[in-house]
Amino acid sequence: MKNNDGSVQMKTRKAKTKYDSTGTSADKVNGLVEVPPRETWSRQIEFLLAGIGYSVGLGNVWRFPFLCYRSGGGAFLIPFFVMLVVLGIPLLYMEIAIGQYFRVGPVKALALMCPLLKGVGVASVAISFIMCTYYNLIICWALYYLINSFQNPLPWHSCNNTWNHPESCTDSHSASNITDSASQQFFDYHVLQKTNGLEDLGDIRWELFGFLALAWVIVYFCIFKGVQWTGKVVYVTALFPYVVLLALLVNNTQLPGAVKGINYFVNPDWEKLKEIQVWVYAAVQVFNSLGIGFGSLIAMASYNKSNHKILNNTLAISLTNTATSILSGFVIFSAFGYMSQVINVPIDKIAVDGPGLVFVIYPEAFVTMPVSPLWAVLFFVMLLFLGLDSQFAMVEVMVTSLMDAHNDHLLKYLKRKEFVVLAVCVAAFLLGIPNVTQGGIYVFQLLDHYTAQVSIVFLAFCEVIAVCCFYGVSRLSQNITEMQGKPPNIYLRVSWQVLSPVLILTLSVFVVLNFEPVRYGSYKYPAWAQGLGWVIALASLVWIPGGALHTLLTLKGPFLKRLSKAITPVVPVHVSIPTEAAALDTSPAVTLRGMSSPLQAEILRSTFV
Repeated sequence: MKNNDGSVQMKTRKAKTKYDSTGTSADKVNGLVEVPPRETWSRQIEFLLAGIGYSVGLGNVWRFPFLCYRSGGGAFLIPFFVMLVVLGIPLLYMEIAIGQYFRVGPVKALALMCPLLKGVGVASVAISFIMCTYYNLIICWALYYLINSFQNPLPWHSCNNTWNHPESCTDSHSASNITDSASQQFFDYHVLQKTNGLEDLGDIRWELFGFLALAWVIVYFCIFKGVQWTGKVVYVTALFPYVVLLALLVNNTQLPGAVKGINYFVNPDWEKLKEIQVWVYAAVQVFNSLGIGFGSLIAMASYNKSNHKILNNTLAISLTNTATSILSGFVIFSAFGYMSQVINVPIDKIAVDGPGLVFVIYPEAFVTMPVSPLWAVLFFVMLLFLGLDSQFAMVEVMVTSLMDAHNDHLLKYLKRKEFVVLAVCVAAFLLGIPNVTQGGIYVFQLLDHYTAQVSIVFLAFCEVIAVCCFYGVSRLSQNITEMQGKPPNIYLRVSWQVLSPVLILTLSVFVVLNFEPVRYGSYKYPAWAQGLGWVIALASLVWIPGGALHTLLTLKGPFLKRLSKAITPVVPVHVSIPTEAAALDTSPAVTLRGMSSPLQAEILRSTFV
C-alpha cells in the first residue's frame, strides 16, 4: 500500500516467507512485503567475542611487532593510532551497522544499497573464500608443530636428525647467510620438504595433507550448527590466546636479555615519522588487522539484534585488537632479546616477519627455555585458536551469502544448512591441496601477496564509495538512528563523508606506486608466476565491473535513466528483527523511501546475484 507521498509501505506478518532468485521476498502484494526470520547470537557478548577472534589473528603476532621494529619502534604507534582513529574505527562501525541493519550478508546488502556496485559484495565473498583456502595451511602447520612438541628435547633442538644438512646446519640462529639453524632446517626440510621454486611443486606431503583435512574437520564442527553453536565455541577460542600470551610474557620477562629486546621494540626513532611509507604501513596494518572489506564482519553482524550497541562493539573490537598487537610485540621481542644474549647475535639479525617468525625463530627460543615442551605446546595451541577464529569468519561469510541468495535452491538439494557448510568446507579443502605439496610454500606466498595485500585495498575503496557516496551518509545515519535511538556522532559522519574515501584512495595509489613483486626469501618468482598472481587478484575484483555492467544491461530505458536507477538504493528504512533466535518481530509498517512499486520490482530484478 502507498502513503500520501507515494512511497511504498511494507508490513511484517508472522508467516514463513519464500524468496525469489534475488533473495528478496517474492510475496509482494500491493507493496506488502514479508521480512524473513533470522537466527541471532544467544548473547551480545558472543558476537563481541567472535568479532575479537576474527580481527585478532596471526597478523597481530607476526606482522605488527616486525612493522613496529622496522618503522621507528615506539614512534610507529603514533601513525598507527592516527590511522586507527580516522580509518579503522569508522569503517569497522560502518560494516557492523550495515550487517546489523540489513540482516543479510555482504552480497545482498551491497546490492540493495547500491545496485550499480553490487559486485563489491560478491568480490568481498570471493576474496574471503580465496583466503580461507590457503589460510587453513597455517592451522595445518600449527597442528604439525603441536604434535611434534610432545617430546623432549624438541625435534628442532639440534642438527642430529635425518632431515638435516650437516654441512650447512648450526644448532642456533647465526648472522651467516651460508648456514641455517636447526629450527630453519626442520621447517624447510622436514615440515615442508620444499623444492627449489614454484616451477617444481613436487609430491603431496601426505602428513600435511592429513593435518589440513583435520583442520577443516575442526572448522566444520565449530560452525556447522550456525551462530548459536559458534557463539559457544568462541568463548574458548577467543579468550584462551590471551591466557597464553600473558603466561609467555611473564616467563619471557624473567629471562636474561629480555629488557634489551623490549627496549629495541619500543625505542622511538622520531625521524621515521617523516617517511610516507611508515604511514602507509600503519594504514595497511590497521586495515588488514581489523579485517575491513572482507565481508566477514557484515555477515557476523547480520545475526545481531537491532538494539546491539554498535559503538560499544566497535570500540571493544578495535581497542582489543590494538592491545593484542602491542602485547604480542612485548612477548616476541622479549624472546628476541633473550635469544640475542644466549647466541650472541644482534637482534636485527633475528627479527623477521611472516611464517618464519612463528615457525622458525620463536620455536628456536623454546629450545633454551626451562620446560621447553610445555611452552611449545601452549604457543602452538594459541596459534591454532588464533587461526581458527579468523577461519570461522571467512567460511561463515561464504555460507551466509549463499543462504541469503539461494536458500530455497540449496535446501531443496542439500536439505540442511549443515550440508551447505560441509560443501563449502570440502570445496575449500580441495582448492587448498596445492599448498600441501612440496612446493606449497611458494603457492601460499603467491596467494597471500596478491589477495591480502593487493586486492583488499581496492575492494575496500569500492565499498566506501558504494556506502558513503552512493547510498549516502545521511541514509546510513538514519538507519543507525532507527536501531540505536540516536544518530552516529559527528566524528563518524565526517570520517565517512571525507576522511575515509580520501585516505583509502591515497592508500590505493601508494600500493600501486610502491608495489613490490612477490618473493619468498631469496627466491624470485618468474614472470609467469607474477602474471598468475594478478589473475588471482582479478578473480575477486572482476566482479565489481561485471556487476555494474549486468545492472546497467538489465535495466530498461535511456542510459542516464538506467544509471540513475542503478545508484538508487532499494532498501527499507527499517526491517523486521527477530527478538529471539526462533521468534519473529511484528514491527509496524515501514516505508521504502523514494521507490514506487513498479520501479522497486525492476531494480530488484537487476540485483540478482
